[in-house]
Amino acid sequence: MASSTSSNYFEVPPERALLVIDMKGYSRIPEAKMTPARSDLDDILTTVLAHNALEDPRQHDGTFKDTGDGAILVFPARVLPRLVDPLLSQLNGALIRHERVRPASAATIRLRASLHVGPLSLPDHRGDAINDACRLIGSQAARQALSAAADSGAFLGTVLSETTYRRTVRAGRTPHVGQSHFLEAVARVSDKPDFEEPCWLHVPGLSAQALRPYIDDLPASHPPADNSEAPSTGNAASAGGSPSFQFHAPLYDPTVAGTIENLRIDRRRR
Repeated sequence: MASSTSSNYFEVPPERALLVIDMKGYSRIPEAKMTPARSDLDDILTTVLAHNALEDPRQHDGTFKDTGDGAILVFPARVLPRLVDPLLSQLNGALIRHERVRPASAATIRLRASLHVGPLSLPDHRGDAINDACRLIGSQAARQALSAAADSGAFLGTVLSETTYRRTVRAGRTPHVGQSHFLEAVARVSDKPDFEEPCWLHVPGLSAQALRPYIDDLPASHPPADNSEAPSTGNAASAGGSPSFQFHAPLYDPTVAGTIENLRIDRRRR
C-alpha cells in the first residue's frame, strides 16, 4: 500500500545536456540585417549538428528555446562529450568560413557558448540547470574569452561548467582536446551577486596559457598573469629566448595561435 506521505516528495527530473549560444552585438545590428543574421546562424547550427550526428533539438517540442540573439538547445545527457569535442571546434570553423564568404552587407557572427548538464524538467524548462547555463554565458569570464577569440582569429568563446568539464575533458572523453586547452576560472555575473561558480574556458585553437592574460576572474590559486613587462624590441631568438612573430593582418587560422606556446597579443593599432 502506497504511503500517504508520498505526495510530499519530489522526484529529480532526468539530466539533460544544455548548449546555450549568444550572438555578440546582435542588438547593434541594423534591424534590416537581424533576420538574415539569425538565418545564417540557424544554417550554421543545422550543418554542425548534422556533421556530429546529433539530433537537432529544433525538431522536438520543449528542447529548443529561441532567445532572439541566441538559443538554448537541450540534448540527452549522454551526448555531452560530443558537444565539447568535436562540436565546438567545428562550430568555430563554420563561423570562420561564414566570415570569409559573407557579403559585405551581411553581419559578422561571433558567439559565446556555455555547456552545462543537470536535472531539467521539460517542456517547461524549469530547473537550476538552465538558470546556471544562462548565467555562465553571461559571466564576465565568458565575455573575456570571446575577446581572446577575436584577437586570435577565432569566432567562438566557450565556458564549461565544472560538472561538464569533469565528465568530458577530465574524464578523457574528448579525444581532440585536452586539459591544456581549458583554463580554470570563476564565473560571476554583475547583476547576480549570489552567483559564483567554478568554470572552464575554451577558445578553439588557443591553449589555456594563451587565454589566461585575458581573464580577470581566476581562482585564488591561479592569480592573473603579470603583463607589466614592456614588449621587447629586439630579436628574442638571437638573445637566446623565444622567437618573436609579428602579424600585420587579422590571424584567421586559430591553429597557429594554438601552436605558439607563449603568445603575446598587442592590441594597439599601428
